[in-house]
Order: sequence, then C-alpha cells, then structure tokens
Amino acid sequence: MTEADILKALSNVQEPDLGQDLVTLNMVKDVAISGNEVSFTIVLTTPACPMKDMMRTASENAVKILVNKEAIVQVNFTSNTTTTRKDDQQVLSGVKNIIAVVSGKGGVGKSTVAANLALALAEGGASVGLMDADIYGPSVPMMFGVRGERPLMREVNGKGMIVPLKKFGINLISIGLLVDEKSAVVWRGPMASSAIRQFITDVDWGELDYLVIDMPPGTGDIHLTLMQIVPVTGAVIVTTPQNVALADAKKAIAMFGQAQISVPIIGLVENMAYFTPAELPENKYYLFGKEGGKRLAEEYELAFLGQIPLVQTIREGGDEGIPAMVGDDVLTQKAFRDFASMAVRNIALRNANLPKTQMIEMIKEN
Repeated sequence: MTEADILKALSNVQEPDLGQDLVTLNMVKDVAISGNEVSFTIVLTTPACPMKDMMRTASENAVKILVNKEAIVQVNFTSNTTTTRKDDQQVLSGVKNIIAVVSGKGGVGKSTVAANLALALAEGGASVGLMDADIYGPSVPMMFGVRGERPLMREVNGKGMIVPLKKFGINLISIGLLVDEKSAVVWRGPMASSAIRQFITDVDWGELDYLVIDMPPGTGDIHLTLMQIVPVTGAVIVTTPQNVALADAKKAIAMFGQAQISVPIIGLVENMAYFTPAELPENKYYLFGKEGGKRLAEEYELAFLGQIPLVQTIREGGDEGIPAMVGDDVLTQKAFRDFASMAVRNIALRNANLPKTQMIEMIKEN
C-alpha cells in the first residue's frame, strides 16, 4: 500500500453535507502505512460533526475494498471549525461563528432552545459561549443556576474586560449577572443597545467555535445593534406550532431577509411541538397544533431543524438551574442533540456556499 493508493481510495468518500470527496476538500492528513496497518486523520468542519461515524465507516470500507481487504484501518479525527470570519476581525476576533437565536414573539421557549443548543454543541466537543441579549427578560442566570453570582474583571491588552462565568462547560454572560434581579431594567432603546455593545466589545470571550446569542423576542433596536457591530453567521428561528406564533415568526424571517440586513437563516426549529407524558412516552398530543413550524419552513424554503417536545422535565430543569441537556431525560436530550446536529450541518453548508455576512450600516437622516 502507498499513500497515493490510500488517497485515491478516499477520493471516493464524500463529505455528506458539502457534497465533495474528502481528498478534494483537503480533509485527509497524516497518512501513515506500516505493513497492513494504515492510519490517517480526517479534519472535520466542526468537533460537533454529526457525520463522524458515517465518514469513519465509509473510509474504512474504501481502503479495504479498493486497496487491501486485509488492511487494518485506523481513522483519527481532528477539527477545524469552518468560518467566514477573517483573522483581522477587531471585534470578537476569537469567535468563529456567531449564531443569533430569535423569535417573533415571547413565550415560545427561545431561551430554553438557545441554552440547550449551546450545551449540545459543547457536548460535541466545540468551544461555546452563550450571550443572553434579552435585556428586559434575562433568563440565563436562573436556567444555569448562577443567580446572585457576579463576573470578575481582568486586564487584557491594557483594557479592563468582563470575564464570563463558566457553567456546564460553556461561557455565560447576561445582564441578569450585572444588575439586581429584583430591579426592573427600565431602559430606553439606546441604553439597551449600549449594553449589547458592551457584551460584545468588553467581554473576554476568548477562542470560541460558536457564540450563541439569545436575542430578545420580536424585531427591534437590539437586533439592529448586533448586526451593526458584528457579522452574524446566521439566525435560528424558534416558533411553536400555533398560528399566532407562526404569524410572528414570519416577521422575524422577513427581518433577516431584508436587503440591508440579509443575515442567512440557518433554519427553523419547532418548540413545544407535542406533549408527551412521562408515563406514556410513546404518546404524542399536539396541544398547539401539528407541524405548523415544519410547514412554515417549507413555505419559506428554510431548513427545518427539528421538533422539541413539551415535556415537564424541561420546565423543571430550567427552574432548578439544570438545563435539559445536563439533566436525565434521555428523550428530551435526543431531541436537542438532533436539533443541534442539524444546525451544525447547516452552519457548515452556509459557510461553504454563502459569502461572509456584511455588517449593516445605519444611515442617519438629516
């Protein structure tokens, strides 16, 4: 066996999402051969890649069928998370992907989805941060069990920076960590926007594969401020199946589709898709309608990222500071893992096929 033989065989193995073979995509490194033993490394587009096992099996079969049926194949993996951001970025320079989780209205479980998306990505091996940008209704402190804690400060390149809290393996920041939770945040738009600027420019996020941002519901100042400051990789739309939620989700979709904004939509996830009682795990009750989010995704030709059930343990975990992804409800965790896998795949496709998002410019009227 030669390295050329191995590479020729692996040129028949496709990366499932990007639609090209591993060799063309320059994903095969460090080929080593000793007798019948061969090893090589596949460079994944993200450590949270859901197609890892599929590529392992396909690569092993390619070598045994096309090169040597007696070969003992060792497939190793490393990752280089794809990004459209350049090395000279001044803001969030260490963050490869910025994902905004949005909804047209409140009450659809957007914060729950954002928190468990971040945790599912981290579980897959990615470095992840979660920014709670819902200034008027911050929920991260309660959901992660860090109420009353305060972030520290440290000096970075001569500038005082806020150090995010770390919990369950991800970095966290929220206005709820900086103000007394008994005090209402009574701010006009410019003050709320200023807080978001500080979360982006004055927080030491470090090196991250993904920064998940839990946006306020609706469409407004904070959304525009974010897209002025950083090029958002893409948005995840959260809705429930009911018509009133779908109507507002359409507004969120329309906002990101405007020419002056044009932030790619990674996909849509349907939360509270159905109710499954713990004692009847095979039963599904469609309390808010059936597959409304799926139909909306089809109508707008968006990727449908999955369905999250309405389960009592999700609510209990959020209230107790133990999100679903670190709880013990296996079925709920599977739903969030499947959703995160679909999101990761569509982020990789977005980075491979779409140009870098441009920050929007606000034109002041005289």
